[in-house]
Amino acid sequence: MSSQESGPPTLYAAREPIFPRAVHGNFRRLKWAIMAATLAIYYITPWLRWNRGEGMPDQAVLVDLANRRFFFFWIEIWPHEFYFVAGLLVMAGLGLFLFTSALGRVWCGYTCPQTVWTDLFVHVERWIEGDRNNQIRLWRSEWSARKIRLRATKWLIWLVISVLTGGAWVFYFTDAPALLRDLVTGQAHYVAYMTIAIMTATTFLFGGFAREQICIYACPWPRIQGAMMDEDTLTVAYREWRGEPRGKIRKGEATKSDVPPGDKGDCIDCFACVNVCPMGIDIRDGQQLECITCALCIDACDEIMDRIGKPRGLIDYMALKDETAERIGNEGNSLLRHVLRPRTLMYFTLWSAIGVALIVALLMRSPFDLNVSPIRNPLFVTLSDGAIRNTYELRLRNKQHEALAFSLDVAGPDGERLPQLDLRVEGVEDPIVEVPADETATLRVYLTAAPDSPLTEQSRTPLTLLVSDPAGQQASIETVFHGKN
Repeated sequence: MSSQESGPPTLYAAREPIFPRAVHGNFRRLKWAIMAATLAIYYITPWLRWNRGEGMPDQAVLVDLANRRFFFFWIEIWPHEFYFVAGLLVMAGLGLFLFTSALGRVWCGYTCPQTVWTDLFVHVERWIEGDRNNQIRLWRSEWSARKIRLRATKWLIWLVISVLTGGAWVFYFTDAPALLRDLVTGQAHYVAYMTIAIMTATTFLFGGFAREQICIYACPWPRIQGAMMDEDTLTVAYREWRGEPRGKIRKGEATKSDVPPGDKGDCIDCFACVNVCPMGIDIRDGQQLECITCALCIDACDEIMDRIGKPRGLIDYMALKDETAERIGNEGNSLLRHVLRPRTLMYFTLWSAIGVALIVALLMRSPFDLNVSPIRNPLFVTLSDGAIRNTYELRLRNKQHEALAFSLDVAGPDGERLPQLDLRVEGVEDPIVEVPADETATLRVYLTAAPDSPLTEQSRTPLTLLVSDPAGQQASIETVFHGKN
């Protein structure tokens, strides 16, 4: 056949779908437990109730975009307190660095949303179509009534899971029972329907069809993780010194795990580790970008080793240092020594420091906030009796769930009281202002210095504006008083 008849060469091979075989073992059970826990947290959390008093949302976890607040059980975060959220994000990043440095891509293998939902979809597929061999035969078979029925059933269950996933997401942003009622009756805002549709489509496509391609091509973490790992990082690896050369082992035949050592390795080249891998890789080829360290290959290999009467651990969690030591007959380092090393201790110290700082800031934050801005046009006004008056705009935010009466006062640069400085609030007789619950009041404040006061002759005098609530809690903010010179 000529080159013209064969056509131009293709640059990319068509994707071969991966059908991982079911496996049983300690790591599979761990994945089941983590999947159940993470899915339960995601789906149930919006329905948890928390009593915050009259007029306040009773949803335990709520991102209230309309009122620009975030509720997390007893904690309420206002927009100007976004540093709490930023601190949590930094802690999440450092936690990811910490676990990756110690145990490789455990996040990817066990708790990443893409992994969790893909794993769920794979189990649904296995339940409908059968295990790996049955799925491969069905994939290669011609379309028939049976194939259409199995595919339609699988896709329908995937779609239900995807709709529930998208629906659970929008419940985090408004009252869940009320939104559910509006969604069912068709009265919800179109943004809610659009969000559910987008989340449904992405979950259905990513978990059901894209699967490992999201991890390999779309996610940047596989390319970043190398900077977090070193020769002490525990990750899934193949003991090549013990498994090679591969080959079938007859009953009673000596291998490298026997004494005296035989001519063959313990690996019988059964491909069990490959068949259970959700990424479709062969861990015996060494560390690869695609590996998510889910450790299912460890369960599969241990099962084979039990069958042929060989020691477990041909594929295991180990570090490069361990592999080098074991090759010459020494034992690898203990788990504690792998985890407690300068890099992981540095990450843990930073993570802990940020956590402690956030807790301290949360405990020390005031139940009300204030901000003051001097009116600069004009800087001051000279009254008929020679007194000097400055005008300020004060914003007082009451973060309590009840109306409070705040008293205002002013102090000098050294904290001393200034009787020659008169404080008045526009619209009230006494410097006491009532602010409704969870609202911000904007006040016009006047400070007037007597004609014989030294403040009138100084161009700028530092002052401290004091605000107190009925419980005696006080907040202060610094400002300046402008005089003639």
